[in-house]
Amino acid sequence: MTISVLLADDHAVVRDGLRFLLEAQGDISVVGHAENGRDAVRKVRELNPSVVIMDIAMPELNGIEATRKIHEIRPATRVLILTMHATTEHVRQALRAGAQGYLLKKSAGAEVADAVRLLHAGGSYLSHDIAGTVIADYISDSQATSPLEALTHRERQILQLIAEGKSSEQAANTLYLSRKTVDTYRCRMMQKLGIHDLHGLMRFAFQHGLTSFD
Repeated sequence: MTISVLLADDHAVVRDGLRFLLEAQGDISVVGHAENGRDAVRKVRELNPSVVIMDIAMPELNGIEATRKIHEIRPATRVLILTMHATTEHVRQALRAGAQGYLLKKSAGAEVADAVRLLHAGGSYLSHDIAGTVIADYISDSQATSPLEALTHRERQILQLIAEGKSSEQAANTLYLSRKTVDTYRCRMMQKLGIHDLHGLMRFAFQHGLTSFD
């Protein structure tokens, strides 16, 4: 049976390369692509793919938050994170969001197809480059609570948009909210996190993988 895959990455060259690699396998079909996390969630609703290959650093809604939403609306769809980020924080957040696989772009190659097949069969997958260290760190620190968990899904969405440099009005337009509502969420976030200025919010977002410079 052919495995249907959705590609979610904001770089066209990455998507094109993955499509060529996967469709050359014969048992994998790329049914669509998304350029940001919000689009990825929408495409999952429409196409119901077996596996989503998801980057973390994407505009509007990052891959971890998109994974969380996909896990809620289509729990049968498996998510493979494909990223340049190898930190324990990124891996922990991805797994907690519902991802079943985590693969580094630098070591992808044929490993991507193997990971897709394994996820489709109900298994999980960690990149060979990070598996040993990440598993040890994750198990030893599995009870640790990330500051992100104090925030609601909507607050994390707004935090990402702020970190991307969007104004309250632009964030409100993106999320179909009023500017006053966005400002209220921002004040609430700052209180929860003990952060007192916009620069601090942006630094927090970068440190915890909600957005990045790549």
